[in-house]
Amino acid sequence: MTLSTFCRASGTHIALAAVAMLAAIVIFPKVAPLYTLINVTLYMSMGVFALSLALLWGYGGILCFGQSAFFGLGAYAYAIAAINFGDTTLASAFAIGIPALFAAGLGYFLFYGRLSDVYLGVITLTVTLILFKLINSTGGDAWRIGEARLGGFNGIPNTPLLTMPFTGIPLSPANLFTLACIALFATYALCKRLITTRFGRAVIAVRENEVRAELLGYNARRLKLAIFVISAGIAGLAGLLFANSVFVSPTMFSLSMAAQVLIWVVVGGLGTLFGPVAACFALQIAAAALGKLGLIDPNIVLGLVLVVFVVFVPGGIQPALAALLARIATPPCGSPGHMREEAA
Repeated sequence: MTLSTFCRASGTHIALAAVAMLAAIVIFPKVAPLYTLINVTLYMSMGVFALSLALLWGYGGILCFGQSAFFGLGAYAYAIAAINFGDTTLASAFAIGIPALFAAGLGYFLFYGRLSDVYLGVITLTVTLILFKLINSTGGDAWRIGEARLGGFNGIPNTPLLTMPFTGIPLSPANLFTLACIALFATYALCKRLITTRFGRAVIAVRENEVRAELLGYNARRLKLAIFVISAGIAGLAGLLFANSVFVSPTMFSLSMAAQVLIWVVVGGLGTLFGPVAACFALQIAAAALGKLGLIDPNIVLGLVLVVFVVFVPGGIQPALAALLARIATPPCGSPGHMREEAA
């Protein structure tokens, strides 16, 4: 596929995503009950979270086991800033900026230290577990930042809801749903456009062959650091949306959260964007249904799904469906359609 064809395909995908977003915003709040509306808003925040790793791992080639660290930092930064400043607009900027700054500092030592992929994965996972342990141990009045109590394993249940700018009126569940739709679409469109730019193509070149890219004059370490920071900012945005759907708690840093996002990307398709989002929605709905039945631990099912896809569908859902559709659309050898194509 040529670059121009790829760009046109990206534009088509973005247009289709825009239509789906508008349809969801117009129709869903009118027909869905409040409980379902809040749940879907939560799923959309997780969709943004899935996109953060899909961009970093699928296109940057960087397997980060600590993506939940940026997710949790975004949520805590928002909650603490909103409680102290009383302004959720400024707090939203903190939710994206703090994880990005943390990733810039951590990524500098990772990439400029020339650490291999294995050590990078171990270190990012270790950082996440350290943050999880640290936040869990912050119970009591002594652990506070300004007016915000960290709450230990109870989290910050009084996380302020986002408000309308210049009015201070909290957003309703329908407004939060609309905001989550827009954020998911904007993140998808940003990632789609980013990989078609000169920067995105250079990042993919480094993923394919770092030595060759450096010989061509690209600064591989700087490109890796940049995509790492962008991915962390997107994860922070997901944490902001999650904090407004539920509340902020240490489970956002947990090992299960770090594993879930990896499963979504593997099942959806590494090197794709729509696939991980679709897998995120499908697996969360399935886990919620299994949790209601109470017959089996949803985490066991997620583990089995991961094993099945790694063994039998290693490319993931989106590439497998694309290959199947291409096979269906291609006339079989010896058919009249195939003979006409050969004659042409």
